[in-house]
Amino acid sequence: MTKYELDSLISLGEGFTTEFKRSGTANIGRELPADALREALVNAIAHRDYRSTANVQVHIYQDRLEIISPGGLPAGMRKQDLGRRSVPRNPLLFGILYRMGLVEQVGSGINRMRQLCAEHGVPEPEIDTDDAWVTLTFQRKIEKVTGEVTGEVTGEVTGEVTGEVTGEVQALLQKLRGMMTRQELQNSLGLKSEENFRKRYLVPALDAGLVKMTIPDRPHSSKQKYRLTEKGQRILDSLHRGGT
Repeated sequence: MTKYELDSLISLGEGFTTEFKRSGTANIGRELPADALREALVNAIAHRDYRSTANVQVHIYQDRLEIISPGGLPAGMRKQDLGRRSVPRNPLLFGILYRMGLVEQVGSGINRMRQLCAEHGVPEPEIDTDDAWVTLTFQRKIEKVTGEVTGEVTGEVTGEVTGEVTGEVQALLQKLRGMMTRQELQNSLGLKSEENFRKRYLVPALDAGLVKMTIPDRPHSSKQKYRLTEKGQRILDSLHRGGT
């Protein structure tokens, strides 16, 4: 990665100003703290597993921003250790970033992000981990959309939603947050029967391309989790708009 590419990535935090004021003025408020986003992005680059061919990913949705790093946690680290101890996966790279002034001491990033979010008045980032990925999620405020925008959305999305998404699948999409196991999803829906959950909820969502596996080459892995696809997120966004 060149310094130009790194600077371009870090500039995400400076440019993420999406909370528009509709009072007729040109004021734009920053809804998430830029320094926390920068910290999260640099940490993802510094601590990712470079044996993986996957990339660090940034997804901006209506209700959240996700920064996803390939490789899971380093050996010896557990999710509950985050913010209390650290095992640097790439010490040479971390040293370079430290000398560039882009990171502070090892293990300080999580607590710094939490503090910055608290000072900004937004929820602290949520962390999901499995063997393949680490996902950091910043929650965004969902603003009500009215007027001409609502009319455009209704005509464009209603057919897609009603044409291919059952009520059961819609319920699953609304419960799926970040990455969740089959059991977590089933419990969140209050379902006791695994067969019913798979037949009426999970399999139709997978077949429709609304949900995907985090470990697709091992569908029966005990570490398997599920997350929304871009198509699934569009459907979920339309459901949110329809409920406002």
